Amino acid sequence: MKAVIMAGGYATRLWPITKTKAKPLLPLGSKTIIDYIYEKLRPFGFDIIVSTNLRFKRDFEEWADDKEVELAIENTTREEEKLGAVRALYEVTSTFDEDVLVVAGDNIFSFPLGDFVEKYRKLNSPLIALYDVGDFDLARRYGIAILDGEIVVSFEEKPEKPKTTLAGIGIYALDRQTKDLLSDYVRGERRDNLGDFISWLIEKRDVYGHVFNNGNWYDVGNPDSYLEALKIYMSHDVSDDVEIDRTSKIIEPVVIKESVKIRKRSIVGPYAYIARNCEIEASDVSDSVVFENVVLRKAKIWRSIIDEECEIRNLELSGSIIGGHAKIQRGE
Repeated sequence: MKAVIMAGGYATRLWPITKTKAKPLLPLGSKTIIDYIYEKLRPFGFDIIVSTNLRFKRDFEEWADDKEVELAIENTTREEEKLGAVRALYEVTSTFDEDVLVVAGDNIFSFPLGDFVEKYRKLNSPLIALYDVGDFDLARRYGIAILDGEIVVSFEEKPEKPKTTLAGIGIYALDRQTKDLLSDYVRGERRDNLGDFISWLIEKRDVYGHVFNNGNWYDVGNPDSYLEALKIYMSHDVSDDVEIDRTSKIIEPVVIKESVKIRKRSIVGPYAYIARNCEIEASDVSDSVVFENVVLRKAKIWRSIIDEECEIRNLELSGSIIGGHAKIQRGE
């Protein structure tokens, strides 16, 4: 069996941050999102392939430099050009004969995959991972399954009136017969996401479901879910060269990278990620992600994401996303 991490999307719901950053490479505590997925897969000894796009090729090459992974690069640089998840998976898996474990690259989950892989090996039939989100309104955001025993009898993407709260969580084990069916699917005029492929597949053969109920799962699809996952996975890690004056305070947990300066009664934390070379002066930052080379002066930042090279003065931000190189100030 080989493992494929699907990381070729353009994450439009997190724009403008993800116009210049691949969502799987966004920080989550002291690691990135894809680090957690990679660490879940490594113990199995599978060959791991990361499917991504030309726009973020260099970023993934840098990430993969010290890891045992292979990169598969689709020749796209824009949302309008992307292959789509099913076609990208077909392109990758058509190069090998083994079964495949597929994991979405924006998937954050606390549970181990051992039981899932073991069940697949016993069944030797398509198996999808499910998680009970426990709320019918929330279920409308996801692909929702109906089970008869362990067999999936219905799978509907973002149903208006979901009949269960069992959400597909972007983890699939596919045998070689199912891989062959991928080629039939991509030749048709069909929607090109994995949930719709599963809906089509259950008409062709038995598809099984495995319900995870012993941990947490986060679909990092929008700023709120990203910041919520950040709180759960936040570690405490402050670089040795961070400058914090005596009037300022750090409230754990936070991650503060190299060459950051924190001064003049600033408060950083809890749950703040501050990237390299930032300057924080007379400002408060919590529940937020601040990327490289940002300057904050007399600012209050809460549940916000600020991209690199920004300068924010005399301003309160709550629930905001600020694109790179912005200069915003109010008054003097």
